[in-house]
Amino acid sequence: MQDPSPSTSSTPTKLAFSTMLAYGMGQAAEGFKNHAFNVFLFFFYSQVVGLSGAMVGLALGVALVFDAVTDPMVGVISDRTRGRWGRRHPYLLASALPLAVGFIALFSPPDGMSEWGKFCWLTGFAIMVRAAITLFHVPFLALGAEMAKDYNQRSLLFAISTVCQFSAMALVTVIGYRVFFPTTELFDPGNLNPDGYTPFALFFGGAMFVCVLVCCYGTAKEIPRLQRLPAAPAFGLRYLTGEFVSVVGNRSFRLIFFGMLMSTFAIAIEAVMSPFIGLHFWELTTEQVGVIGAATLAGLLIGLPLAALLTQILDKKWALVLPAAFVILNANTAIVLRLLDVSFMPENGSSEIFWLYFLRYFLQGICLPIIFASFNSMFADIADEVELTTGRRKEGIIYSLRSFANKLVGALGTIVGGIVLDTIAFPRGASVGEVPADTLWMLGFVEGPATSILSFIGITFYLRYRIDRKRHAEIRAAIAERSESSAPISQAV
Repeated sequence: MQDPSPSTSSTPTKLAFSTMLAYGMGQAAEGFKNHAFNVFLFFFYSQVVGLSGAMVGLALGVALVFDAVTDPMVGVISDRTRGRWGRRHPYLLASALPLAVGFIALFSPPDGMSEWGKFCWLTGFAIMVRAAITLFHVPFLALGAEMAKDYNQRSLLFAISTVCQFSAMALVTVIGYRVFFPTTELFDPGNLNPDGYTPFALFFGGAMFVCVLVCCYGTAKEIPRLQRLPAAPAFGLRYLTGEFVSVVGNRSFRLIFFGMLMSTFAIAIEAVMSPFIGLHFWELTTEQVGVIGAATLAGLLIGLPLAALLTQILDKKWALVLPAAFVILNANTAIVLRLLDVSFMPENGSSEIFWLYFLRYFLQGICLPIIFASFNSMFADIADEVELTTGRRKEGIIYSLRSFANKLVGALGTIVGGIVLDTIAFPRGASVGEVPADTLWMLGFVEGPATSILSFIGITFYLRYRIDRKRHAEIRAAIAERSESSAPISQAV
């Protein structure tokens, strides 16, 4: 459908802060969902519902594979969409209701189901939630790359969205543990309490629904300002293959892409281990773990202004590499010292252990906006480089390929994490202090040094990335020169 409004200038415009904040609220919705999955979903089904770690990992892995396969489809379709509501907003809006409904059902399985019934319930509604996230995630990232053309403002936009995402994740921890899963005499840790999960899901399912709507409404005014594109070539296998090959053939994309895969695999395994680390490896209470979310929030508030500053001082590559390396070392230090059983480490469950844990997440919170702002902004710069070489905007393809591979590797990591839990014989429904010492040692080893090797390999790919401020300016100038030499395009968005 053609847009009857007049063509707009291709000159980059600065985004209002309110628009960037509304955009970030969309990332908050994804943060609520991701952290609920990482912290509570695996634990709920393996420790409360009673599925084996391998079956939970398989169910979530199947859902991730389904999600990954649909990502390229959504990316291609959104790139080709033409209409008065732009290429991205229809899909963002369509994701809101199924995301909330599927999330609530996921944490509310009926009583009395067989083991395979529980497996199918988990798999089915995890697929529903991830399908909704697919409708949202790829168009959302592509929209950010389209809205922010300026090299520096891209970093600020993605820094704000990162802060919103990790603030939402911190709120899942704080509200989840302190409101829905407090420690009691009957349930220690508190997230063994089955009665807390449906209210938890209703609260955060509603929060996700509202955040998606705010994102759509707050960014809708940018639709007329987005670049107008000609009609896409005929859709078919040859077209799809050519689109994907043109992106994968870009050296900058491959370096960031493969570095991301190594890091994602490590993070997916760590996400399975993470809920057990605080409660069993360090013997913290659910209330103490809930407070850790406040440490992340405090760090995020410092990291937001640092993200914009450091990407200007260091440029994006080093603003990614240096904080990422620090986060890996920061996460490993205390775990390795405990594994080595050094004499100066405080006893588990002590206030000193709590403050060490708090400090780790505070420092991590400072780094996260810098890392993810640089990372997402680099993909947006790659979209410009791809446009220069191919003559077409392909944000949807780029972000869908990223998401596709990310989720496939994440699925593998989730399955591996579930297998690891079974291999180390982590007991089901275990209270604090009941897990064998050898099992806890292996839990810490996997969460710490074993997976960190993969993360450091990922950094070696980032170090070879070459688009800096000067190169990006050359790319944008070449695109503008080519645009000025061509006849104006009056097609719809």
